[in-house]
Amino acid sequence: MKGGKKSLLIPVFEEIGGHFIFLKETLKWTFRPPFDFKNIIVQMLEIGYKSVPVTSITLFFTGMVMALQIGKAMDKLMTGSSVFIGSAVSISMFRELCPVLTALLLAGRIGSAIAAEIGTMKVTEQIDALVTLRANPIQYLSVPRFIACFVMTPALTILTDIVGILGGAFVAFSVLGITVDKYFENILNYLSLNDFLSGLIKTFFFGIEIAIISCYQGFKTTGGAEGVGKSAIQAVVKSSMVILVSDYFFTYLLQFVE
Repeated sequence: MKGGKKSLLIPVFEEIGGHFIFLKETLKWTFRPPFDFKNIIVQMLEIGYKSVPVTSITLFFTGMVMALQIGKAMDKLMTGSSVFIGSAVSISMFRELCPVLTALLLAGRIGSAIAAEIGTMKVTEQIDALVTLRANPIQYLSVPRFIACFVMTPALTILTDIVGILGGAFVAFSVLGITVDKYFENILNYLSLNDFLSGLIKTFFFGIEIAIISCYQGFKTTGGAEGVGKSAIQAVVKSSMVILVSDYFFTYLLQFVE
């Protein structure tokens, strides 16, 4: 039994170690010339700009739902207390909902695409061709996506923070009868810089997790078209799980610096 348990844990630790080694290699090649700025910009547009519609719409309606649910609950507890809905929505959106939901949406949209793209190159031996041409595959394929995810995940989170608050403002005005100026006045009175920064800091790590896991799954693809599909699924599932698990630990650690 003991030997069986050890044999089950070995693949898990090998997988975790493989991701950390891949992260180390990606970081090493990030600061080595030549720097492919054109490819980095292309990836930023793909990861950031093209993700604006799905993240904005999702977080706008999330803000609306938060305002509706919390506002009704507050009025049940104390009539008229829904006037404080602005701070309740903004703090929850800034600290948790916008960072986590934005990262999860990127993991679904971008993680699968990265794994499938690199995986297709792997099974069609295009990566081997890069090595033949003396181009490092990690520098050419992983680094631009790593930088783009690292930069654009926080940028999208800032956008969704704003959009989420606007969604809450729409419900506060149209359903709860709270004026827009009262809504934003409440936000300014109770929202602190730490509320904003605590959520934003986590997104840098979420971007790293999405990029490394997705690229790693692409590079490890085997088995033709079926293997590409499996790599895309694993990239999304593993990225989503790591984002949610790491979110707890980041939240816990950030409490000590506030």
